[in-house]
Amino acid sequence: MTRLTMDISQQILFLVGTLGAVNGLMVSIYLFLSKKMKSPAALFLAIFLLAISVRVGKSAFLYFNPKLAKIYLQIGLSACWLIGPSLFYFYKSALGEVRTIPVSWKWTYGILIGIIILTGVIWPYSLQPYAWRKIIAPLIYLEWCIYLVATGVLLKTVWRKAFSADAQLQPAEKFWLLLFLSNCIIHLAYLLSYAAVIHGMYIVGAVSFSFFLYLTFFFLYNSNLQSIYLDAPIGTGEKSAKRKIPLPDASNWIDKLERVIHEEQLYKDPQLKLSDLAKKIQISSHQLSQLLNDNLGKSFSTYINEYRIREACQLITTDDRLTLEAIGYEVGFNSKSTFYTAFKKIKDTTPALYKENPKIRNNI
Repeated sequence: MTRLTMDISQQILFLVGTLGAVNGLMVSIYLFLSKKMKSPAALFLAIFLLAISVRVGKSAFLYFNPKLAKIYLQIGLSACWLIGPSLFYFYKSALGEVRTIPVSWKWTYGILIGIIILTGVIWPYSLQPYAWRKIIAPLIYLEWCIYLVATGVLLKTVWRKAFSADAQLQPAEKFWLLLFLSNCIIHLAYLLSYAAVIHGMYIVGAVSFSFFLYLTFFFLYNSNLQSIYLDAPIGTGEKSAKRKIPLPDASNWIDKLERVIHEEQLYKDPQLKLSDLAKKIQISSHQLSQLLNDNLGKSFSTYINEYRIREACQLITTDDRLTLEAIGYEVGFNSKSTFYTAFKKIKDTTPALYKENPKIRNNI
């Protein structure tokens, strides 16, 4: 009876582990081939799913067949080498709204692929099993760990938002945290198995991945594949543009935006960038841009210049010691011409006329 129960439990574990690997491969292939998903974030997510599916599939087969051919062990560990970098660059693409892959990323990725291919050719697992088990495998797990830590740092804004009572996570951000935490669990399971700390942890990595993948399917069923990254993929057209920020989130973000600008007088910084302001209220640059464009109907420069001109108007009418040019610099403009151009655009008059003619001030 015990033997039968063991066999059934093993079959269930094997089924769950291999199904996760197969489904992961299918999603990866879809991302590779889909014309609607042509973005760096989609590409790196596809590579990540491919790499981890190969690794998990090998784990499931090896756990139930310890005599698995050495070439499969080498393929599994080689795929593991690309899990960390793929995950890191997925987040970097999604958070940074990257539209084209930078040359430096291509070089880094090419070098990593070259290293693992050369290692496999020069020291194949079949001829150097000791080197793979005692040297190469630990280095692979270390590299994965380093990229996990780097990814965790990359997500610091999302972490702060997750633990903030005032902020609400977007669907994409929930997926990011789910993906990162599941990766940590999978990495820990393989690490504990390699160190022989807990017996049976090897298959836990495969089962954890399957569990994560099914949660992902559930997430996508209630959302859509494009919502797993905030940067709209190339070719999504009007459908992406029509996705609005939910009104409760928009109202909350606008309140935080106005509060932080007033309290810290950020508009006085002539080097202020969209990304700087986004970090202050713990949202992505894309979300802030969408908030300004869709909800306030303004560009970032117009929004900030309105604060600067408002401050300039107060100084013009209350401080006779400052010249108009000095006032422009005081409120955050980096040149006289940009100050005059912005003033004319917003107030429909010049700073000099505004100062000299009270009637103009009263009519504005």
